[in-house]
Amino acid sequence: MGHLGSAKPPIEIGKKKAEERLKEAQERLLHLRLVLGGQIGEQKIGPPLCVVFEGWDASGKGGAIKRLVAPLDPRHVRVAQFAAPTYDEKRHHFLQRFWNVLPGKGGMAVLDRSWYGRVLVERVEGFATGEQWKRAYDEITEFERTLAAEGMILIKFWMHVSPGEQLRRFKDRAGDPLRTWKLTDEDWRNREKRDDYEKAIEEMLTRTDQPRARWHVIPGDDKGYARLAVVEQVCQVVEKRLAKLGVLS
Repeated sequence: MGHLGSAKPPIEIGKKKAEERLKEAQERLLHLRLVLGGQIGEQKIGPPLCVVFEGWDASGKGGAIKRLVAPLDPRHVRVAQFAAPTYDEKRHHFLQRFWNVLPGKGGMAVLDRSWYGRVLVERVEGFATGEQWKRAYDEITEFERTLAAEGMILIKFWMHVSPGEQLRRFKDRAGDPLRTWKLTDEDWRNREKRDDYEKAIEEMLTRTDQPRARWHVIPGDDKGYARLAVVEQVCQVVEKRLAKLGVLS
């Protein structure tokens, strides 16, 4: 069974319980964010925190990001969204456009899609040559090792959603005048290539998962569970790193 085949909620959780756990996790995250920023505790600037989101169309990335940053001071966290590179961006190495949004020490950034586009959409849609996307695995892992070596806490999420649930969400968006903008012809085309994307995703998860840049596959059919799972996972990773640094006991 591949990474995606194991993406099922380990437990059934009711809506009320999910909301309670989410609130608790958000309070934990706020405390950790203040520690990292040097506002409380020893008041020393901590390591930078970067949370990367990838996932299927309509997998709940936006909702998860919203809950992740909701308890935080918006002046102290950057959310960046990446679409297709512009003409000028294509003139540079594909990693170049991501550098300016990365957080410095004590900072936090959340990326809605990232450098993994090179081995996903650019691979499947033919926007990158075979030589380019095959080379990108090593380029990405070395890039992330560099960030980790500088102390960055790098957390990567793949938001997974089943084909049936994705179709239901597409139809809901199509029927809602305030959400139709979220659904594009490209989304439908990508759905038709799901098998090709699954192959690319599995290879990406296998080849770019490393000790200080782990992938966390989040089962997203249950939005409530997915949102709390994301916030709880971020808390766990940050707490573990701060404990190693002697900041938390």
